[in-house]
Amino acid sequence: MNSVENQIHTKLGRAFQPAHLEVINESYMHSVPPGSETHFKVTLVSAFFEGKRQVQRHQAIYACLSEELGAGVHALALHTFSPKEWQADDRVPKSPQCLGGSKHDQQKN
Repeated sequence: MNSVENQIHTKLGRAFQPAHLEVINESYMHSVPPGSETHFKVTLVSAFFEGKRQVQRHQAIYACLSEELGAGVHALALHTFSPKEWQADDRVPKSPQCLGGSKHDQQKN
């Protein structure tokens, strides 16, 4: 069986011909059952992004992954760069810990 993480990686690779692509399953950081594939961090460097605003880049990725988003992927943390932007600063921010659901309730107590 092909994992959702692999499906995302394959689809983005085909659609954007990336210079760099990293897909990380961050579901373990959220209030979901073990083994879930619902939260992903994507770093994508592509010439496709030259001259495009962040919202246009994100819309293109959402369109590409519409099937996955409709079938259980709850969140995508998107970090998109043109090759020139990536060369200037290739640092991607760390993802924050999730405070939603039961984790949020536990911190209140």
